[in-house]
Amino acid sequence: MDHHQEYVLLEGHIIDSLVLAKVLDLILMMGGSFDLADVQIGKTRTEPSRARILVRAPSRALLDEILKAIQPHGASIEREADCRTEPTPADGILPDSFYATTHLPTQVRIDGRWVNVDRIEMDLAILVNTEGSLAHAIPMGEVRRGDRIIVGREGVRVIPLPRPQERDVFGFMESQVSTERPHGHIISDIAARMRQLRKGHRQAQTDSKILLAGGPAIIHAGGRDALTWLIEQGFVQVLFCGNALAAHDMEADLYGTSLGYGLTAGHAVPHGHEHHLRTINRIRAIGSIERAVTSGVITHGIMAACVRQGVSVVMAGTIRDDGPLPGVITDSVQAQQAMRAKIPTVGLALLVASTLHSVATGNLLPATVPVVCVDINPSVPTKLADRGSFQAVGLVMDAASFLIELARTLERSA
Repeated sequence: MDHHQEYVLLEGHIIDSLVLAKVLDLILMMGGSFDLADVQIGKTRTEPSRARILVRAPSRALLDEILKAIQPHGASIEREADCRTEPTPADGILPDSFYATTHLPTQVRIDGRWVNVDRIEMDLAILVNTEGSLAHAIPMGEVRRGDRIIVGREGVRVIPLPRPQERDVFGFMESQVSTERPHGHIISDIAARMRQLRKGHRQAQTDSKILLAGGPAIIHAGGRDALTWLIEQGFVQVLFCGNALAAHDMEADLYGTSLGYGLTAGHAVPHGHEHHLRTINRIRAIGSIERAVTSGVITHGIMAACVRQGVSVVMAGTIRDDGPLPGVITDSVQAQQAMRAKIPTVGLALLVASTLHSVATGNLLPATVPVVCVDINPSVPTKLADRGSFQAVGLVMDAASFLIELARTLERSA
């Protein structure tokens, strides 16, 4: 017999997005039951729907688990109460019952009013300022002893994404991955979104920038010229990469090779395996990539275009890096902070041919930012979706094919 119950509310476009069906299914799957106390269905495309659901469970512990599971879908407890906070016991340590965020828009109830949580990102905590008037998401490593951190789920509500007005591939938020799906219409939708963002950025109508996070396979596979063109034409304003993409891009400019393989010759060249080391060494002697470009040592390619176009570049190092190049952030926590600082202005993210950078960048982005994950390995976009970045559109194709087709589509539309 069910002895514990709670009323929850769902609001928004909960019918066509299947949110209502998902919530009801979760309740039953976890061993609870429900009554639909009230359902009001919007009669137009712009009118939201509303459902009041009585959730029941045989124990308080199970009820709490069910409420926790349905909260990321926008279900909020009807019994409104202010959020609860506890002080952090020490630097870098959260209270045991801290609320763990999703990447969806989130609000907390403070002194009877709902406050938006700034800098929302998945898997963080929520800090309330000393005045109790503002809240923002914070990584556990950045909290300091005595910070007020939200605990429990009372007074916290998650807001599902609104139904987009533009019915393109981003509107459907298709995270399904298949090697047999046609790519043309998806790339056309991506190009249209990039034109829109570039226009707004150039006319100072919006701060939304286009981010590309890429791996060295872009160079190896032959996508260097296409990405260079995209940067030169103003279609990329932020670049996340590692030591390798920058090193092989400049190796291609100095030696015509990528990891010792002749890009035009089509075969490995003698002593080519040394070229990336000699490239890194030369840039280190000059002092910086910017100085290498402005002095004329590096004249073409991705890094040269980034310097000339003023692109914000964050290079995050890995344990296997040679050198590394000047400017590579070798502390992973500092690299994460540098990437996180660029996220608030991003309006579209292209994650191309880099498992680590794709998953890391995807996890830093709020759900409101459309994401395209491109990789020849279908496990990469699948892994990103499994980690919670459900707004990611997955494309299974090699980096060069994607970038070349994207550049051609944008050039034709010009």
